[in-house]
Amino acid sequence: MTLEVIGAGPGRTATFTMKFALEHLGFGPCHHMAEVLADARRQVPLWLGVINGKPDWDEVFDGFRSCVDYPSASYWRELADYYPQAKVILTVRDADGWFESVSETIFSDQMQAGLVGSPTGDMMKGAIFDHFDGGDIRDRGFMTDWYNRRNQTVIDTIAPERLLVFHPKEGWEPLCKFLGVPVPPEKFPRVNSRDEIQEASREEGIQPGPDEAEAFGKRYIAELKEKAFASG
Repeated sequence: MTLEVIGAGPGRTATFTMKFALEHLGFGPCHHMAEVLADARRQVPLWLGVINGKPDWDEVFDGFRSCVDYPSASYWRELADYYPQAKVILTVRDADGWFESVSETIFSDQMQAGLVGSPTGDMMKGAIFDHFDGGDIRDRGFMTDWYNRRNQTVIDTIAPERLLVFHPKEGWEPLCKFLGVPVPPEKFPRVNSRDEIQEASREEGIQPGPDEAEAFGKRYIAELKEKAFASG
């Protein structure tokens, strides 16, 4: 199995929605940060290898047909080169909305504080936080500029026929046309609102131990998957 779809959008650009949409269209399993946590004993060391300049992409994505979200989104360029037949989807949103969402969720002290010094924390630092050009992640101006420049770099780098710039509000049609698959009858999934991830963080957050991380990841995937097509 090899990657057929690479998600270039960073976290909090409807990446969980895209995970479930791609899986529903037959491009699953879809790799996502939650899958890293759900298989932390195996995945975290592999991503530490990536960070240390020794990526084993085939092992990282063994069993997956697509990827979205962090940590893979930080390596969209490398993955596009390594999997030249894969299509690339850049999920987008308003830059200020993105900044506010990441600041209150995955970049928040509440979410990250317990991970400092742990392998999972080291993985997140190397695969996410070290990719902001040394800027302050709490600086709105810097981060929104970084976000816009990053997206434009993806657009300028990936061949147009290989790239879909996509907002989930567009629904199934452009996504299915790009991937060459029929439009399903179900409504397009919508999951992982800011409230949901903040609630998960308040209740338990991401714990540094592999047992806790795997339990969190598996439970979070299952809960959101149940909601994804609840109204469909």
